[in-house]
Amino acid sequence: MTSQHYTAAVLGLGAMGLPMARRLASELTVHGFDISAERVDLAEQAGVRPFGTAASAVDGADAVLLAVRNAEQLDTVLFGTDGIASALKPGAVVIMTSTVGVDAVVDVARRLADLGVELVDAPLSGGPVRAGEGDLLIVVGASAAARDTAAPVLDLLASTLTVVGDRPGDGQALKTVNQLLCGVHIAAAAEALALAHALGLDGEKTLEALQAGAAASFMLGNRGPRILQAWDEDGAEVLSRLDIFVKDLGIVTTAARAAALPTPLAAAAEQVFLQGQAQGRGALDDSAVVTVVAPRKPSGS
Repeated sequence: MTSQHYTAAVLGLGAMGLPMARRLASELTVHGFDISAERVDLAEQAGVRPFGTAASAVDGADAVLLAVRNAEQLDTVLFGTDGIASALKPGAVVIMTSTVGVDAVVDVARRLADLGVELVDAPLSGGPVRAGEGDLLIVVGASAAARDTAAPVLDLLASTLTVVGDRPGDGQALKTVNQLLCGVHIAAAAEALALAHALGLDGEKTLEALQAGAAASFMLGNRGPRILQAWDEDGAEVLSRLDIFVKDLGIVTTAARAAALPTPLAAAAEQVFLQGQAQGRGALDDSAVVTVVAPRKPSGS
């Protein structure tokens, strides 16, 4: 199928959905839906064809891209009162880009299969800027046939595409491992920079020095500047909400318990993020976890 005759639907045109829709619209026919008229207008300006309902947006689509917050939203979008599952054409694929856990994806894949639709389990990492540039890391669990159908979408969005298995759920499993590391790394970066301030060190110079040595990590480099901003009156720009890691580390620790595997570091990080959410920080950037460790910037000595 040529790109001119391939249609992708993007449901949800938020921080990630809109740049992904823009990227796809550069080469594919793209249908878009969002409950926000402002986001729909922005998508239309980027060449995305707007629709008034999710069901009408997916009508005739070869692939439907979903980015939902959790397993409950996934079930509602597909099978709720206004769910799209019945509007999907046989042979279409649903590309699931969020982290919702293995069990939820396996269940949804089974129910979609009864409708002649395959699920491509494709959780992604990279953020809005990289989404718009087609520079995402995507891990995929899906049959070979489903991967072929989804290829025009995945190839445009990913700079690194890793097939981890032939079953929906395999992608979620690897993303669960990924989120264990990410959550622990963010919490550790917050503790380290709070300690630097408490010891009287300059935050920016400390971050620069750490990133040049053995302590460097992607999360330290990416979240570090925002951690330094988190103590400011306006805080850091919200690029990844704190409550997302409450959800993701909950998936991690639940999976670990089911596997009878102790994960004490992940459990400790989960508690820090949970504390932040309980203190009303859930909608802040996840760098705000440093304000759980140190509610005010340490003055040092």
